[in-house]
Amino acid sequence: MVVSPVPVKNPLVIVGPTASGKTALALAIAQSCPNVEVVSADAMAVYRGMDIGTAKPTLTERAAVPHHLVDVVGLGEDYTVTRFQAEARTAIDGIESRGASAIVVGGTGLYVRALVDDFSIPDQYPDVRRELESDPDTVGLWNRLQHMDPAAAEKMLPSNRRRIVRALEVTIGSGRPFSSFGPGVDRYGATRFVQVGLEIDRDLLDRRIDERYDEQLATGLLDEIERLRASAGPQGWSRTASQALGYRELSSHLDGLLSLDEALDEARRRTKRFARRQQRWFRRDPRITWFDATTADLGQQIVQHWKDDGLRASGSSR
Repeated sequence: MVVSPVPVKNPLVIVGPTASGKTALALAIAQSCPNVEVVSADAMAVYRGMDIGTAKPTLTERAAVPHHLVDVVGLGEDYTVTRFQAEARTAIDGIESRGASAIVVGGTGLYVRALVDDFSIPDQYPDVRRELESDPDTVGLWNRLQHMDPAAAEKMLPSNRRRIVRALEVTIGSGRPFSSFGPGVDRYGATRFVQVGLEIDRDLLDRRIDERYDEQLATGLLDEIERLRASAGPQGWSRTASQALGYRELSSHLDGLLSLDEALDEARRRTKRFARRQQRWFRRDPRITWFDATTADLGQQIVQHWKDDGLRASGSSR
């Protein structure tokens, strides 16, 4: 694929479910369009050593195309959406200061929204969070949130423990209602980012997920996990790193809790469920233009859209 330079600075954002081909597409576009750099929006690609299981770009690929926010932290560190937002902004500012164009690529929905919509992100309050997490009554926590911040409570199910705890953590820790921090993820305003999504048949996506696990095992995923476990030290993996798809299940196999087939089956199921959640998340954003991931001239189509839509988006606020 050989195309002309991209004449607009508006960053391109490529989203979609895991295994839909986002990384390969971004690389193909960046290699074909002069002066393009890639910014990862993947919550697990930031971790050093998590290479095979996260399907991050290889060292050779990163040598060919500049990448940002890959291999940023060690496994013992939490990497927050606040940190991603700040570092992604810095990366894009640097890219544009060099006269280059940025492609943001990844499937971590909140990371993308925080960047695209410049969210005002509340601080974290670990002491408050620990106290809340010690309470097993999720519905009781939701009732507490409903009393303290009814606007936030009405936007989440009483069973969604993670969101309820976070909303209470912020409300109690900051002294401000959680709902007062920005417009929220259900508002889609103007943005200078040009967003495209990769849509793919569900059965094909499932096959790709299965095949990718087979390929990852063949190229040493179990050995990678053993090395990471041995090097983690007494602090272990951070809360965010321990959520990496495939790593937890295969670690259970290495601990003797599951057979390899059982661990793989669970990893595949979990990954497919995650892909469905990604699709639902991104489908809610009406600003995303969708393209068939299997189209032969996909790269050319997206670059043309980037050029055309960038002229419109250039007048939008950041």
